[in-house]
Amino acid sequence: MKELKSNYQVKLTPIVVCFALLLPTGCAMQHSHPLAPARADSAASTEYLVGPGDSLNIVVWRNPEVSTTVPVRPDGKFTTPLVEDIQASGKTTTQLARDIEKALSKYIQDPIVSVMVTQFAGPFSEQIRVVGQAAKPQALPYKERMTLLDVLIAVGGLTEFASGNNASILRAINGKSRQFSVRLEDLIKEGDVSANIEMRPGDVLVIPESWF
Repeated sequence: MKELKSNYQVKLTPIVVCFALLLPTGCAMQHSHPLAPARADSAASTEYLVGPGDSLNIVVWRNPEVSTTVPVRPDGKFTTPLVEDIQASGKTTTQLARDIEKALSKYIQDPIVSVMVTQFAGPFSEQIRVVGQAAKPQALPYKERMTLLDVLIAVGGLTEFASGNNASILRAINGKSRQFSVRLEDLIKEGDVSANIEMRPGDVLVIPESWF
């Protein structure tokens, strides 16, 4: 009977040890999605596009009476002196300057316009969205070379209930939605810089709740 009990303990021990190892780290976890590439597609445009919530400083050379600072409305348009309802969302500041010049040419001879963004939000399609077990889930304006660590800092890190290594990114590639696994716990707790991937405009970071 003692020999049988001893054999049972020997066979059981590796199972118990393996389960114990899985609890704190999840080191043997199998990701359900391919890992996100470390670098974003270099072909993706990083030129800033104006969006609702942006504030625009519009300067018309030698015409201070029509120079102004205006917000971009929720419908993506804005209004300036002499010009009503110009579409701004999804355009660059250079494109907007040319649009304003064209509209003002009815009233001013050869207007020269410059446009600067003084408060950034960006179009919804370009924003980085963070949902789930982040300290402050929110939408963030995309910035050139923005990384996963930048996003985590902006949202205040993870909650105590987060399953960081089970997080994923939803990303549109060639018009199709793809899902990639990311290793948030390895990045934050272990300092594994290989887990610090580049983000792309429109990424959605999903952070699930831990089962334990």
